[in-house]
Amino acid sequence: MIAAPRLRQQGVVLFIALIVLVAMSLAGIAMMRSVGTGAMIASNLAFKQSATSAADWGIETARAWLVTNSGGNTLYSDLPGVAGGNAYYSTWQSSVDLLGQDSSLTPYDWNTAVTVGTDAAGNTVKYMIQRMCEASGDPASTNCIKASAAAGGAVSSTGSKGAGGYGGGVLSVPVSTFYRITVQVSGPRNTVSYVQATVF
Repeated sequence: MIAAPRLRQQGVVLFIALIVLVAMSLAGIAMMRSVGTGAMIASNLAFKQSATSAADWGIETARAWLVTNSGGNTLYSDLPGVAGGNAYYSTWQSSVDLLGQDSSLTPYDWNTAVTVGTDAAGNTVKYMIQRMCEASGDPASTNCIKASAAAGGAVSSTGSKGAGGYGGGVLSVPVSTFYRITVQVSGPRNTVSYVQATVF
């Protein structure tokens, strides 16, 4: 008997194995990229959170400066050059853009702000203060955002039993002007965070 000729199928298994190997390699690369992207996002969020937390340092430093300089008429006008930078403005500066995102406004130059310092995480903290008044001068004679609308620093109140002014007493409500503290934190990987606080 004559043997039947072999079918030409040699090497087919190797070819299929190579295709499977390439597909598995592509799947592994895709998985590694996905894991790398997730780790990068988590890292960026950590940097952002660190920068936002560092802003407390700037807010407390600015608040302490306001408390120190709150006597007399010190805060009635702009004080450029105070504490190492253009820290304080006696108006709310409606034409200034603190974030530099509105082309119709003048961008604020953060290089002139007060630099509080750099923390252990590498975050550089700067602050500036704006008094929430329309114009400079005595808050009693200009349009300002205040803690109380009453003039003279006290409110007379009367009412029935259970009310704050029962018996004809006077509730003393101090009139305080609001101040807006804006803090810029620049951290690693070009992280920039802005935090604002309003104090009076």
